[in-house]
Amino acid sequence: MERIYNFSAGPSMLPLPVLKKAQAELVNYRNSGMSVMELSHRSWLFTDIIAEAERLLRELLAIPETYKVLFIQGGASQQFAMVPMNLLSKSGKADYVNTGSWSKKAIKEAKKFGTVRVIASSEEDNFTYIPKVDSTMIDPKADYVHITTNNTIEGTAYSVIPDTGDVPLVADMSSNILSEEIDVSKFGLIYAGAQKNIGPAGLTVVIIREDLIGKAQESCPTMLDYKTHSASGSLYNTPPTYGVYMAKLVFEWLTDLGGLKEMGRINREKAQMLYRTLEESNMFESPVKENSRSMMNVPFVSDSAELDAAFVKEAQAQGLETLKGHRSVGGMRASIYNAMPVEGVQQLIEFMKSFEKSHRPKEEIK
Repeated sequence: MERIYNFSAGPSMLPLPVLKKAQAELVNYRNSGMSVMELSHRSWLFTDIIAEAERLLRELLAIPETYKVLFIQGGASQQFAMVPMNLLSKSGKADYVNTGSWSKKAIKEAKKFGTVRVIASSEEDNFTYIPKVDSTMIDPKADYVHITTNNTIEGTAYSVIPDTGDVPLVADMSSNILSEEIDVSKFGLIYAGAQKNIGPAGLTVVIIREDLIGKAQESCPTMLDYKTHSASGSLYNTPPTYGVYMAKLVFEWLTDLGGLKEMGRINREKAQMLYRTLEESNMFESPVKENSRSMMNVPFVSDSAELDAAFVKEAQAQGLETLKGHRSVGGMRASIYNAMPVEGVQQLIEFMKSFEKSHRPKEEIK
């Protein structure tokens, strides 16, 4: 069977060159007679892998020397607890921005460890936009401000990163990390589950400013303390070794592509093509406010649940997979992460147009 275009929100498709390289090295990595999955995490072979993964990530994101890069487990959901357990160290207070399902989960978890204040929310409008945040809204005594930079379910993203002044900004960047250039120095901590733009599920990347390490609450378990992973070079226990290796291959692929400047250009091209099609359509529309639209996750709907179901089923038959919207919002959703080629988006657009022609009377078609 030929490979299809997988529009899943995660785990998502991986770059084909990465998969082919992993396939070639699967059984015998660098003439070791072992697969990467069989390497000791203390071996020099794996030490080289994790060191190179960090070097490449630092280069891609231009991470300042004052930040640590950690490769850990537990997904972004574990970070919902790790962040407050480690950073609620002075006032015990944190400000959160509520922009969707993942923000709500982060807020709920943080409330177990301190005082949480929601300083802005778009829930009253079904999370169809990113609310404005400025410095006057932030408690200067807060230990941190938390945002979710891209919302996979709702299809929204920050176009401008809020200025939080002296209060550290913490960002769940799981679904748009590495999609374009960012200024890491604007953040105190960035965390991201791997299964969108980094690699397979099971790995979590944390980028944390050094002065925020070592402040964990006394009751914080050893494995949930950032200091544990920082002091051990992410090797306190056995890390997700194959996940780190796959991430390294993805970082190499991005570097060879031309880095995040080129990746960002390609991602903007893909998103603009798809949003333009939605604007021109008589059948489909985007529920998201224009200035808040995500480049990574594009939800769209018709006026009929039956049409939506037919679209998803017929698209799948055409090799356009996992276009059903999240169960909480319905409709369709095209996740067009880094690994989705322009050709995949073009095929989706062609199918959308042909589906509209075949399912609407001619007089309704532009």
